[in-house]
Amino acid sequence: MSKARHGSRLALLAAVACVCALGVAPARAAEVPTLPGPAQSDAGAAISYAKQHPHSAPPGTNDFSCRPGPAHPHPVILVHGSDGSAYANWAGLSPKLKSAGYCLFALNYGQRPGTEHYGMETMAEGAHELDGFVAQVLSATGASTVDVIGHSQGATVARYYINRLGGAAHVSRWIGLASPTYGGTFFGIATAVTSVPGGSELIERFGSEALAEQVQGSPFLTALNAGGDTVPGVEYTTIGTRYDEVIQPYTNVALHDPGATNILVQDLCPIDQTGHFNLPYDPFSQQLVLNTLDPEHTIVPPCRFVPLGTGIAGVIIASNF
Repeated sequence: MSKARHGSRLALLAAVACVCALGVAPARAAEVPTLPGPAQSDAGAAISYAKQHPHSAPPGTNDFSCRPGPAHPHPVILVHGSDGSAYANWAGLSPKLKSAGYCLFALNYGQRPGTEHYGMETMAEGAHELDGFVAQVLSATGASTVDVIGHSQGATVARYYINRLGGAAHVSRWIGLASPTYGGTFFGIATAVTSVPGGSELIERFGSEALAEQVQGSPFLTALNAGGDTVPGVEYTTIGTRYDEVIQPYTNVALHDPGATNILVQDLCPIDQTGHFNLPYDPFSQQLVLNTLDPEHTIVPPCRFVPLGTGIAGVIIASNF
């Protein structure tokens, strides 16, 4: 073995030793789905397709030859929610973003070992995977910053990356759909469970660590929001719904600190009663995302009636059968 190779090996061993001494596992890489999938109009159909076609990519995403133009200089990164996937969350919005001319990317993060379930590990782990993915996108596209869109857990994973891992230097806009900014009570069930000894561990066992972290008042959210829920240099926009089936009270979606814009769908369209799971597939909400990404070309979306509970049956069936 040459001295150079011997030295490199010693350096690698030293680095591993330092990581072990700190008790921190090296961050694993996110999965980059590459199998093109079709557009979908509702969450249930997208979940079903994702189960039947693992590693599918939302339409128009993960073309690493894409180069952003002057109209849209920031690549857009899509971050899915709990026990979701890039395809299941974004197969409705991605075709519209691609058609608008964005370089578009999506990852699968937080994979539970030995399964095809994503968004299941801690949100800090997910944020580290997002960190590596952003670096990959910036390197491939030559862009200086990205815009990030997250749904549910994905919004908080992205905010942790921005606020705690130095991501603010690489992100221009953060958009959170149904973001569990201050957590949810899950109709009071989660807070009741966590109020008894071992309750959080019970949620982790039957759900995931990330799910326990999204409960209102969790240590994770308390630490993330301490000292301010935003950091300078990033434009933050939340898009929430009064009829959120997960985040209660729905006002917990909102950010409180400078640099934040909070949008409630029903303030703009009272008859759109879309909920947590349908939000990424709701045409009105999709246009709000497009308007946030490109405020100079805002389009007022048609306000149409969306019944309460739209998409819930499809999500339940697709997720369990």
